[in-house]
Amino acid sequence: MTYDNLISIENLFQAWNEFVKGKRKKKDVQEFHLNLEDNLFELHRKLKSKTYKHGDYEDFYINDPKRRHIHKAKVTDRIVHHLLYKYLYSVFDKTFIYDSYSCRLSKGTHRGVKRLENFAGEVSKNYTGECWALKLDIRKFFASVDHKILLRLLKEKIKDRNVLKLLEHVITSFNKEEGRGIPLGNLTSQIFANIYLNELDQFVKHKLRVKYYIRYADDFIIISNTKESLFQYLHIIKEFLLNNLNLELHQQKIIFRKLSWGIDFLGYIVLPYYLLPRTKTKRRILNKVKIKIKVHRSGKISDFSLNQTVQSYLGVLKHANSYKILVKLKDLL
Repeated sequence: MTYDNLISIENLFQAWNEFVKGKRKKKDVQEFHLNLEDNLFELHRKLKSKTYKHGDYEDFYINDPKRRHIHKAKVTDRIVHHLLYKYLYSVFDKTFIYDSYSCRLSKGTHRGVKRLENFAGEVSKNYTGECWALKLDIRKFFASVDHKILLRLLKEKIKDRNVLKLLEHVITSFNKEEGRGIPLGNLTSQIFANIYLNELDQFVKHKLRVKYYIRYADDFIIISNTKESLFQYLHIIKEFLLNNLNLELHQQKIIFRKLSWGIDFLGYIVLPYYLLPRTKTKRRILNKVKIKIKVHRSGKISDFSLNQTVQSYLGVLKHANSYKILVKLKDLL
């Protein structure tokens, strides 16, 4: 796709339609919508004339459940992010390994956990033999992404200079430290993360020839029938990340687990014949439902809103053996 095709007014309207879903009540979105056509045509003019400048970010913290520092771009910039995300997804997704589960169609946490269950069953020979997991996490991943390395990876697939200049402009609009960092909050950061860590995926799958490997964002896990082989992988992966991607492993999150102890991954505990919700997940669900019930009883939310919340949590719990917490939820209601 050429730059002119990418920034066409049709694509900008489509990017707006995708961006606005679930955000129509936001004040900044409503203000942009008041003069929607004028605003989109003005954005198109700036992109076409190469005068578009990415704005500053609004930053704030959320607890989801751990504390995260979010950087939120202006509406105009977020429309550009949607434009680029769709384009990059079409170019790069087909190059990703099957067992990359973050921010991809037909993937997600539940499929990732199901895949881990299947791997554990295979490696342990239907739970009759040894099965070990090595779980790893990259230290401050989003803050550590090297802009030069990311741009080099983009240039391997994208040849249009103007598209690359726009991507570079978006990437360099944010610096956690000089030349490093992508913001939690940008839609583009999700696809940039997968492009960046695809280098790790390809190395693990095709150089190390690891069969039982799963990655979700910057969390990844390897399954083996011996702990010794996992130690070997650990040292090689640590060197690869540092030398090729300028990243470090989180030293406090290097975890070896035996299947019989339970393997904690993506909010669930995988055990022989069982899949359980993580204790923190159960506690968080119960606390949030209690708060919703309290708000509902005060008349501030409808029956429908309360039911939506409960149904969403039931959807999470249905993927695991959740009898005890389901009984507690019913008692609350």
